[in-house]
Amino acid sequence: MQDSPLKTMIGSSERILWEGKPDKKCFLLESIFNPLLPFALIWGLIDFGFINKALGSASSGMGSFIIPFFLLHLMPVWLYLGGVLFSIRKYRNTNYAVTDRGIYVSGGVFALTCEMKPFAEIAHINIHRGIFDQRLGVGDVISECGHGSLSAPGSAPSASRTSTGISICDIPDYEKVYKLVKNLQTDIYADTMYPNDLRPSSNHGYNTTYGLDEKDWK
Repeated sequence: MQDSPLKTMIGSSERILWEGKPDKKCFLLESIFNPLLPFALIWGLIDFGFINKALGSASSGMGSFIIPFFLLHLMPVWLYLGGVLFSIRKYRNTNYAVTDRGIYVSGGVFALTCEMKPFAEIAHINIHRGIFDQRLGVGDVISECGHGSLSAPGSAPSASRTSTGISICDIPDYEKVYKLVKNLQTDIYADTMYPNDLRPSSNHGYNTTYGLDEKDWK
């Protein structure tokens, strides 16, 4: 990650615990076989059928109108093909890093974007494996944000901090990264809500039976 723009975002006091890129083959296959593919195929077949009929029955002068019209009408097809063609550039710009403070992701095609999510904002971490992920032995680590604003223990959380999550996609060591992010998220959020000086020496809550003794439910 020496040439990655993420390096400039990571603070000097942060430690990089993991860094990587998506699996190239899986990344390109998902770019080709995306949800827009069947729509683009159907749209293209219908339009090209109309073009053949129109050019076959119309006079030569009508061609100067029909061809530009359908070239514009085929915009969904061009958008799909453009996404596939520029997937290589998008892959080159995609980098991931996990530090002891948060998750960093860079991406984009023309405009390069870099995003960071601190662990204190992450609420849930999930693993997702699509068809190509399973075939190629990779997976996605998807985090969801929604803790609300940080407040004192016992007070109602605010929804003002709810935001979108951040994803690390198509990586071979997805299980390792999942466990790393999960442990860091748990530890850092616990430190945020209960700083060391405020933690009790013992916590009887961990031994509760929710008001039920064994004799009550036998």
